[in-house]
Amino acid sequence: MPDAQILLTIENGIATLTLNRPDKLNALSLAMLDQIEAAIAALEQNRDARVVIVTGAGARAFCVGADIKEWEQVIADDPIAMWRAWDRPGHRVFDRLARLQQPTIAAINGFAFGGGLEFALACDLRIAADHAEFAFPEVKIGTQPGWAGSQRLPALIGAARAKQMIFTGARVSAQTAERWGLVNEVAPRDQLIARAHALANEIAANAPLAVQFAKTIVDAGAGQGVEIALEGLAAALGATTRDGKEGPAAFREKRAARFIGR
Repeated sequence: MPDAQILLTIENGIATLTLNRPDKLNALSLAMLDQIEAAIAALEQNRDARVVIVTGAGARAFCVGADIKEWEQVIADDPIAMWRAWDRPGHRVFDRLARLQQPTIAAINGFAFGGGLEFALACDLRIAADHAEFAFPEVKIGTQPGWAGSQRLPALIGAARAKQMIFTGARVSAQTAERWGLVNEVAPRDQLIARAHALANEIAANAPLAVQFAKTIVDAGAGQGVEIALEGLAAALGATTRDGKEGPAAFREKRAARFIGR
């Protein structure tokens, strides 16, 4: 659809998810969250996509966070609606992005503020254009990060620097973000997407399952997705054993299983 606010393309094993609302600096609406989740659901079922690049349309912004006008309308009569309508869906969608089996690269083509920065933090890797700026400006409007930025940012750059960003709401340059470890690298603005694709192709050339398993165990070691990592890897290993094959066969054939311990 030409007016879709989320675009998803897949070519040569590389998926690109684009926030497509450049006239609003790619500010996130509730409808966009729904569209992002639908795109993630499609990627979860797609074995052709080996790496996912996330970026924003236009030259000015990756994403400036939640659409404040829509946000104000939601909470006008019921403050709890913020939790119901914004916080919970945002957490669900961003967590689902973080747990996507494919590696994700945020190609940050401009401003990454508030929820937009949280969206980038949910990705595995971040490459910033040299003019990009980063901020958590929520305290300037009487609130605070609401989509796990208060957790993911300290895990990435340390508590003290995270507190500095969150308490002041000040902007951080791409160069400072790289020095702090917020982004993996900085590229000239006209080379950003090319560099993201080069990195994506380098990853995609490797064994896809090995890359996905590596992502799972690195995240688990950092305390993220521990349950699915342990149970998923145990289930995969068990399925390769004779006993793992015998159990389902016995159930299917309606007989007692003959387990041999290997």
